[in-house]
Amino acid sequence: MAEIPPAVLRQLNAGTTESLNLVEWLAVDIEKLAKAAGYSAGLDGAELATHARKLRGLGVMQRTGGMGAALHQLLENDQRREKTLGKLASHMSDSVRTWACYALVAHSELPLETRLELVRPFAADSHMGVREIAWMAVRPHLAMDLELAFRLLVPWTTEDDPNLRRFASEATRPRGVWCSHISELKNDPEPGLAILEPLRSDPHIYVRRSVANWLNDASKTRPDWVRKITARWLRESKTRETAWTVNHATRTLRKG
Repeated sequence: MAEIPPAVLRQLNAGTTESLNLVEWLAVDIEKLAKAAGYSAGLDGAELATHARKLRGLGVMQRTGGMGAALHQLLENDQRREKTLGKLASHMSDSVRTWACYALVAHSELPLETRLELVRPFAADSHMGVREIAWMAVRPHLAMDLELAFRLLVPWTTEDDPNLRRFASEATRPRGVWCSHISELKNDPEPGLAILEPLRSDPHIYVRRSVANWLNDASKTRPDWVRKITARWLRESKTRETAWTVNHATRTLRKG
């Protein structure tokens, strides 16, 4: 972080540029950014900065979710909520866009279908960090009703945008990264085939890597199931893409 040029750090904290890597993302002073972003969206920036100050010392994911919760709280009964969150959702700063993502899906009474529609623009964002937050923000809600989640996500596997196809897989990984595990899928990964099968030979490696990681997750608790599925895939699909997916998916099994 000490190697980030001062001018770049000022821009990150002012919300006038995106982070280019994880180091820059972690270096953002969310209190300064909250103040600048708040005022730019017509909010009381000082009040939003006060919420950000309370999150100091927490992990980056807790801070991100915490800022989303703060925005939701500030705007829950505000007539400007939709317009304000719309401004933040299209903000120059990738960090601010992630806060907006969490805020938009925060309402406890939202149907799962609505949450997925709200998160879609973030799942298709040009910034990788925003795309990661998109699935993290909605994952706990998906885990609460897996049957419905997979049914709603199946159409995502045929989207033209590979980012959306990848979301369907990444959001439902049994273990995932920087998130809670989904015990049901660790014990019985079979429901995941609804989205994995259409993506096994996806032309985009970004998607195939997620599918392979999904199966690699499952192989740690259900190696028998992963061996059966990957063997069938190799019999049914002779493409280089499927071969790559299977090879990457079975990397943990080969170590055993």
